[in-house]
Amino acid sequence: MSQPESAIADAQAGGPSNGTPDKGQEPLAKLAERYGLRRAIARPSLPVYLRQLWERRHFVMTYATSRNVSKYSNSAMGQLWQVLTPLLNAAIYFLMFGLILGASKGIEHYPAFLITGMFVFTYTQRSVSSGAKAISGNLSMIRALHFPRAALPLAYTIQEFQQLLISMGVLAVLVLIIGEPITWFWLLVPVALLLQTMFNIGASLVLARVGATARDLNQLLPFITRTWLYASGVFFSIQDKIVVQAHLPQWVADLMYANPAAAYIELMRDLLMQSHDVQPSAWVWSVCIFWAVFALIGGFWYFWRAEEKYGRG
Repeated sequence: MSQPESAIADAQAGGPSNGTPDKGQEPLAKLAERYGLRRAIARPSLPVYLRQLWERRHFVMTYATSRNVSKYSNSAMGQLWQVLTPLLNAAIYFLMFGLILGASKGIEHYPAFLITGMFVFTYTQRSVSSGAKAISGNLSMIRALHFPRAALPLAYTIQEFQQLLISMGVLAVLVLIIGEPITWFWLLVPVALLLQTMFNIGASLVLARVGATARDLNQLLPFITRTWLYASGVFFSIQDKIVVQAHLPQWVADLMYANPAAAYIELMRDLLMQSHDVQPSAWVWSVCIFWAVFALIGGFWYFWRAEEKYGRG
């Protein structure tokens, strides 16, 4: 009798399926260990998991692109909506905050200031929101196919990044039209986008695991992201409101810039708008790098720890 057949025969004689053997019988766990058997859904080690994810990079890219194409396929203006949506939101917020509430006072080229904040925040907001549904919204695929589950929130973030590239092209044109010159700091924009993307991937992985079990998260997330929007300096200058007008210490403003969304918005404004600052501050750079590295490493580890649980139950 071959080894697999012996394992099956021993397992059948080893006791009930709950792993509690009768007296004198060998437990099923020890039988599996003796014959070198592993559970089909066993979580691989983290290096193996990352290698499996890299091997499926073409699937991730194809899945992200196909979702991006199909998202607006039923609308008349198609892919234009991925640019029009943040622009329309920016127009509404400009009317409410810039004109009616006077948030534009003291900010040169406020339309460029506001649009930059909206585009950058929308990228993170969409990545986090879609990541929260990556597992719970794809249970049929997860139960039918074997692949690293991290591929799903990663694909969702790449989808949002593809949309952002179009938005950034529009943003660059608008910033020039409004009156900002091109400077050598524009060459650092891809670096800023890379750091933000690293953070978005990590955050989407964390929320993907939480959303896999906490189904009420999708109901709470709009309120969370809206609060995050108001606290991130999208409509106003944190430095001006906190230090100049409120006369609070600089460390209070720095604490607000520790908010990752605010830090990435501030960094992009520093790079694109000469009127916003002379050069990007070291504090903002350090915050952006910290959140990018911490979120990516911590997010992958946190998501990987529950790999065996996704799609079960």
